Amino acid sequence: MIDYPALRVLFAVVQSGSFEKAAAVLNVTPSAVSQRIKQLEERVGTALVIRGTPCIATKQGDWLCRHMENVGILESELLEHLPSLSERGKTQQRVTLQVATNADSLGTWFLEAAAQFAKTSDYLLNISVDDQDYTAEWLQRGRVIAAVTSMEQPISGCRRYSLGAMRYHATASPDFVRRYFPNGVTPEAIASAPSLIFNQKDRLQIDWLQRVFGGVDSNVPTHWLPSTQGFVEASLRGMGWGMNPVHLIQDHVQAGRLVELVPDTPLGVTLYWQISRLAAERLALLTQTVIDVAKRSLIPS
Repeated sequence: MIDYPALRVLFAVVQSGSFEKAAAVLNVTPSAVSQRIKQLEERVGTALVIRGTPCIATKQGDWLCRHMENVGILESELLEHLPSLSERGKTQQRVTLQVATNADSLGTWFLEAAAQFAKTSDYLLNISVDDQDYTAEWLQRGRVIAAVTSMEQPISGCRRYSLGAMRYHATASPDFVRRYFPNGVTPEAIASAPSLIFNQKDRLQIDWLQRVFGGVDSNVPTHWLPSTQGFVEASLRGMGWGMNPVHLIQDHVQAGRLVELVPDTPLGVTLYWQISRLAAERLALLTQTVIDVAKRSLIPS
């Protein structure tokens, strides 16, 4: 039989990031939390929490936390219809939904969807960020209940919805273009011009180079900059050239503060919303809000 009080302790530890904070939330001592987690791990036969700052769940711990998330969604719905079941004098703990998205979506359109949903729902959101090619793994590992991803194939146990495509342009400041491309943007010039890359998972620059120039060596000088807004700012300041979302640069391009390296060579990344089937119906408002905002913000895929 599932020990739900122990699972609530595990969920509180992973959500808060520490045994002490979980104890404060649950109104017990940190030693009581530690003992409950130890007993649960002994019963399951594996570690559920990686102790650290912050504490994070193991793969098995993630699955138990997502189960508790689904239980919380069901309890919230039940108490909405049968409020008499609530314990008198006890504040009902709000459910936090774990979702994942890519940084560029968060920096352009996804936050609008999240804010709209938050205004009309009692749910809280914990938004994790990863490359669009990797957020699907968060769903597959049970770390989140829904994700914006570039994976077209439906993930096992999930429903998939098409959102549209993010459009990127290879852009740089006019000064940068004059300095590094005095004779035009050629494979030879690209090889010595500093580029901006988000992190080691970012393939946008490589994909654009292969599309425009074919066999160009992707080992170009690189500034690593893990910030969507920082990408635009670094481009404006002449630090390097980068693949910037059209949402953030169209005004700069129109004003001449940024220029396309090769005109009319945008790169599109098709995005999808994938959500756990167990929660899909009860979180239909979240899904519809994400789809509506995406349809207004993205280009048709």
